[in-house]
Amino acid sequence: MGSLEAERTTVGWAARDPSGVLSPYTYPLRNTGPDDVFIKVHYCGLCHSDIHQVKNDLGMSNYPMVPGHEVVGEVLEVGSNVTRFKVGEIVGAGLLVGCCKTCTACQSDIENYCSKKIWSYNDVYIDGRPTQGGFAEHMIVEQKFVVKIPEGMEPEQVAPLLCAGVTVYSPLAHFGLKESGLRGGILGLGGVGHMGVKIAKALGHHITVISSSDKKKKEALEDLGADSYLVSSDATSMQEAADSLDYIIDTIPVGHPLEPYLSLLKLDGKLILMGVINTPLQFVSPMVMLGRKSITGSFIGSMKETEEMLQFWKEKELSSMIEIVKMDYINKALERLEKNDVRYRFVVDVKGSKLDQ
Repeated sequence: MGSLEAERTTVGWAARDPSGVLSPYTYPLRNTGPDDVFIKVHYCGLCHSDIHQVKNDLGMSNYPMVPGHEVVGEVLEVGSNVTRFKVGEIVGAGLLVGCCKTCTACQSDIENYCSKKIWSYNDVYIDGRPTQGGFAEHMIVEQKFVVKIPEGMEPEQVAPLLCAGVTVYSPLAHFGLKESGLRGGILGLGGVGHMGVKIAKALGHHITVISSSDKKKKEALEDLGADSYLVSSDATSMQEAADSLDYIIDTIPVGHPLEPYLSLLKLDGKLILMGVINTPLQFVSPMVMLGRKSITGSFIGSMKETEEMLQFWKEKELSSMIEIVKMDYINKALERLEKNDVRYRFVVDVKGSKLDQ
């Protein structure tokens, strides 16, 4: 990669400890290596997994930590081996910035399952330096992990797609759930959940939003266009909906019982886990065995799937539901996100923020 001499510096907002409070932080960036793209960050989405990381919920956090992994920005410089991108283009970068390139996953273009993948922040790059994320003025990203933004797409709209969007799109594609006419469930109506409704509806699916209360019923049906709404605490409604769904996308990021949702699946139905949960989940085996049902998971998506999803999003003329904030609001945004007080994704206007204050 680039020379370690005469390095640039940039400013980001970093957490220093498990309090998760972010504040300005100046740190070095490596020079642009042959395979690198030097990006000026314009927008960066805020994801629930950012909370897990800055607060050390998973017990693996290293500080100082600049979070942010839904990055859209402008190319300022490219390395000598870079041919797909040029200065001035608007591009995206997501949760990963490195992989081994030799394992079965990498050779199969599903580098998101590489056991040696490198996270965009809270990790160590191949040059030994800590990786830092998109709540910063600049990032250096290897070209493999940079995606083109289709012409005409608004950059602030694209940011949530680089994690939340592809996280939903990838399992639908992989498990053969893209055909029209399927009946799906979206469990939890947050940042990923709202993407799930939009993408699944665009595929022609009948979609039921499942939630613990009727608080989000109006927005699910009227704003997002879901076909039905199911309150999981309503035993009668849950019983009536038994054996009705081909799949459920489970986006809940905290511990919860699985049996009530397994009962909603048809024969061979799939419960697809997407929430990052640091406590064990439980279920009784007959709930799976007697319907040949599957409990599975999916992790973001490959770079190929990300580009495919962006093109799909553009062709279907979809839009993200976002709240744009400046960096000086980021700590309040984190508090609100933890309370699910956002419709449905915060996007930080990094370019329009004064990061050193």
